[in-house]
Amino acid sequence: MATRLDGRKIAILAADGFEQVELTEPMKALKAAGATVTVVSPKSGSIRGFNHDKPGDDVPVDQELASANAGSFDALLIPGGLFNPDELRRDRKAVAFAKAFFDAGKPVAAICHGPQVLITAGVVKGRRMTGFEAIQIDLRNAGAIVSDEAVVTDQGLVTSRKPDDIPAFNAKIIEEFAEGRHDGQRRSAA
Repeated sequence: MATRLDGRKIAILAADGFEQVELTEPMKALKAAGATVTVVSPKSGSIRGFNHDKPGDDVPVDQELASANAGSFDALLIPGGLFNPDELRRDRKAVAFAKAFFDAGKPVAAICHGPQVLITAGVVKGRRMTGFEAIQIDLRNAGAIVSDEAVVTDQGLVTSRKPDDIPAFNAKIIEEFAEGRHDGQRRSAA
């Protein structure tokens, strides 16, 4: 199992209302593994996290989505939260940015409500996935094969359910991101 991401560039796609630990903890793990991490958002400046239903901390935005190119990154992470995925899935550029990783066969990870962005991108049909309990029916309705497990991996796609799953999620994203491109990602984007 690969544990180093030296030289890898990882995008974290997020907007206001992300679940704090679902962005900050994976970001720490990715950086500790040697990755360069860039927070990409539809807005510049900073975005506000949440700790469940309470406002959390601001996180600086490294690159505005308008100037971001998926081709500049090796992998994508989408944190959850109630508001973050809803805002992202209504933004055509955010959806296109996420889909571009699948088109290129690059690894993608999403946790909690984050897979909602992938539903909107049309890349979940036939894929093994999980997500927060409340969106598992949405994943099924979009054609995903849903398992209620801490972490599910399918050809470069890594999904988890909730903050309690972060240790397993972090270990799997490092492994999948280190492996690089996966043909299974391209097939689901077609």
